[in-house]
Amino acid sequence: MTVLVLGGTSEARDLAVMLQEARVRFVSSLAGRVAQPRLPVGAVQIGGFGGVSGLRSYLMELRVTAVVDATHPFARGMSANALAACTADGVPLLRLERPGWSGVPGAERWHWVDGHDEAAALTATLGSRPFLTVGRQSLGRFVEPLADRAALVRVVDEPDIVLPDLWTVLRSRGPYGLESERALMAGVDVLVTKDSGGSHTWSKMQVADERDIPVVVVRRTAVTASEVVSDPASACAWVVARSPR
Repeated sequence: MTVLVLGGTSEARDLAVMLQEARVRFVSSLAGRVAQPRLPVGAVQIGGFGGVSGLRSYLMELRVTAVVDATHPFARGMSANALAACTADGVPLLRLERPGWSGVPGAERWHWVDGHDEAAALTATLGSRPFLTVGRQSLGRFVEPLADRAALVRVVDEPDIVLPDLWTVLRSRGPYGLESERALMAGVDVLVTKDSGGSHTWSKMQVADERDIPVVVVRRTAVTASEVVSDPASACAWVVARSPR
């Protein structure tokens, strides 16, 4: 069998290691939106497929027998394409998605919003020194509402838009430790993030709780795949169960 892993996450990289150890043939696909991505073990394809039709052609060309969608929880466009392509061609699809933070103790105190525009408008009412950790591609939604705020912005790659002069951009990649986050957030009075889940960026949430500052969190949209697991080991077991005996 040949498995396609739609990746770019730590869960996808962990799954690649497990599949290699299980001697399953697989290819990992990365969207190519990060300049220097962390590559998984094994064969890697970088770049988009060209929508549903392109993905269907790729599945046919490689004779893919199963797909694991392990993309970021906010990469719903790719997930939708995977669902459409796999449904059309009868290819088994599994969604591997880390749990979000909505169920952790204290989450009910955060300001939950349904999108970045709502997050930007709300943030403008909550503080003068926001810490924006929403990703490079979403920053444009915050520029006008927060142009007069001394925002601290953390991204992996340099933003491709002009940001306000008052903003400070920090290029960095997690995981982040608690002490370093405490030092970084010393002057922050509101944290803005997405419900990415996982532990790599959780420290900022702890610091916000310690300092009792408002937290604005963009909700995830619903998962559409019929089969969903939350950890790489379960995804590997799903693949192995479909391997030829």
